[in-house]
Amino acid sequence: MRGKRTKKRQRKPSQVSIRSGQVEFVKVGTDAWRWRDVYRWLLGLRWPQFALFVASLYVGLNVLFAALYSLQQNSIAGSTGGHWFFDYFFFSVQTLATVGYGHMYPQTLYGHIGLIFVRFSRPIARVVFSNSIVIAPLNGKPTLMVRIGNENQHSMVEAEFRIMFSRDEPLIEGGNFRYFYVLKLHFDRLTVFPAALTLRHTIDGKSPLVGATLESLEASRALFLVSVVGIDPVLAASVQTQKDYTWRDIQFGHRFVEIYTEHGGGQLTVDYGRLHETEPAE
Repeated sequence: MRGKRTKKRQRKPSQVSIRSGQVEFVKVGTDAWRWRDVYRWLLGLRWPQFALFVASLYVGLNVLFAALYSLQQNSIAGSTGGHWFFDYFFFSVQTLATVGYGHMYPQTLYGHIGLIFVRFSRPIARVVFSNSIVIAPLNGKPTLMVRIGNENQHSMVEAEFRIMFSRDEPLIEGGNFRYFYVLKLHFDRLTVFPAALTLRHTIDGKSPLVGATLESLEASRALFLVSVVGIDPVLAASVQTQKDYTWRDIQFGHRFVEIYTEHGGGQLTVDYGRLHETEPAE
């Protein structure tokens, strides 16, 4: 028998366009949609679109549950024999509206199970972090860099960024103690966070990373925690996410590749497919 060849379906590159002021960011290579974003999508609809969607969803849900109830016609007590589907439909309407059952009510386990509805999941901050941290010269000074990208179909506002560094340090009395440092960034907040950016910390005389090597970071069990906090303008709610890195995730002498391409007319393409890529620094 000939072996069957299986082909892996390749995902089509998605594209999302975001306008921030006079600049349009075109995101490629990122997930344009997730089912958990349904709630956010609903809030972004115009009122006529939202009303049409709600009406269609309302009728559709009741028709669906009427069909489910009809699979076991004795699941609802009080329904008439000739128009049982319409009885089930209006029973579903009464249940959804919580106005009471009247002369109809569920009488079997199957009928009670049909009253359960799926709840919405809480919104999340769709921020992607680079797989590694790089340390390379920037403007002649050694700089620690982390790249992050906003995967939403809209900008995050009032975004705040933080990199916390922790390591074991020896004590005079003997033994080690865990110390925590908040690394000073070139910028730690933005009014608008539309696409991808790189967080930078200059390793100067005031930095706890001065003189650090891969060996010293390993010996001190170094850990980096990068966090992003902002406001989702569609949900009007605060969202937060973070990622931690160990010494194994540090690349000395490397920098992130360029992912922005300018097309003129205030349009920039951002290739999220290369967000994690690095190259040796000159």
